[in-house]
Amino acid sequence: MASMRDIKRRRESITSTSQITKAMKLVSTVKLQKAKGRAEESKPYFEKMYETVSGMLAKSGNISNPYLAGSEKEGPKKTGIIVITSNRGLAGGYNSNIVKLVNTAGFDKENVVIYPVGRKGQESLRRLGYEMSDDFNEVMNKPLFGDAVSIGKTVTGDLESGKIDEVYLAYTVFKNTMTQTPRLMKILPFTEEDLENESDMGDLSSKDEDAKKSADEQKGAVALMNYEPEEEETLSYIIPMYMNSLIFGALVEATASENGARMQAMDNATSNAEEMIDTLGLQYNRARQAAITQELTEIVAGAAAIE
Repeated sequence: MASMRDIKRRRESITSTSQITKAMKLVSTVKLQKAKGRAEESKPYFEKMYETVSGMLAKSGNISNPYLAGSEKEGPKKTGIIVITSNRGLAGGYNSNIVKLVNTAGFDKENVVIYPVGRKGQESLRRLGYEMSDDFNEVMNKPLFGDAVSIGKTVTGDLESGKIDEVYLAYTVFKNTMTQTPRLMKILPFTEEDLENESDMGDLSSKDEDAKKSADEQKGAVALMNYEPEEEETLSYIIPMYMNSLIFGALVEATASENGARMQAMDNATSNAEEMIDTLGLQYNRARQAAITQELTEIVAGAAAIE
């Protein structure tokens, strides 16, 4: 059995830790309320933008545009993935789930460029051997639409220059306080097959019966998209706006998911700490009782020896 001093020291240490986790839970709860409101406000626009523009691009046929040039490239394609994680840990499996999703998606590491938004994902994917582009880690401190525009400019610039041929977005969908789901979605270029795959996955949290019906209607449409004015001018305006909107929506969702995951992790840590404190309290009382009993036995034995 551990000594009373060791038990007392350990109980004090766990008590201090529980105070920290309880404070972190309260901070995450406050942040979650604000982030949750922003996520719920932006979600309808985010999903409708994705549904509309992706369907439009999938039905545009073989058009010539610098943002879609990768779809006509022969041989292995260079894939750019915008990976949104957090700058801090202590959020349960929030960061590791995104890293695992990207690493097990079947991409060839030699042909992948990571655009990290969040220090934890950047560190983990770099250790796994992925190539890193410019980092946008500071964005996660307080994401704004201007930050999404900055990320979008970098990615679309690499699309135009031919550095990458397709773009994916990896982030965490906020469903509720207890549930956050990692998602990997293709942004550009889009084909009819990609649209069908996205509809079958059903990862968007608000895809109810009406959304599924809309997806089925899109699958049945065979007419190509007509553009006015010319398709190049139209797409050069729509695609950057489309990408910026998706990135901002993902940033807002990821922020809410991070705070929800951290709040849940700190709540579990606080509960575990309280259980350990109770257990150590029992051990301390038993050790104290054993020490008192031993002292009494020694006193009685000494008195008997004197007599």
